[in-house]
Amino acid sequence: MYESKKEQLAPLPVFYKRVFRHLLVVGILLGGCLIIGILGYHYIANIPWIDALHNASMILGGMGPVVTIENVSGKLFSSFYALFSGVAFITNIGILLTPLAHRLYHRLHVDDED
Repeated sequence: MYESKKEQLAPLPVFYKRVFRHLLVVGILLGGCLIIGILGYHYIANIPWIDALHNASMILGGMGPVVTIENVSGKLFSSFYALFSGVAFITNIGILLTPLAHRLYHRLHVDDED
C-alpha cells in the first residue's frame, strides 16, 4: 500500500488520495460504531431514538453519557459501549494518522542520491 524505504516519496496527489481513503475508512468505522450505540441504547436501555443518538454520539466522542439509564441491561450495555468507544476512538486516530506518520518517517529516511 505504501512505498518502501528505498523508493522515492509519493507525489502529493497520491498522498492526498491515501488521506482521503483513510478518512473514508474512519468515517465508515465511526458510523458503524454509532449505529451499534444507537441500536443498543434504544433496544437494550429503552431510550427514545433521538436520546439514543445523542447518548451514543456523546459517548463515542468521549464526552460522557447524557441520559440516565434505569435498567440493569441498559447499564451493562452502556458500560461495555463506553469501553468499546474508547478503543474505537484510539483505533480511528491511528488509522487517520497512519498516512501522515508514514510520509513524515519516509521523508526523514529517503536516501539522497546527489
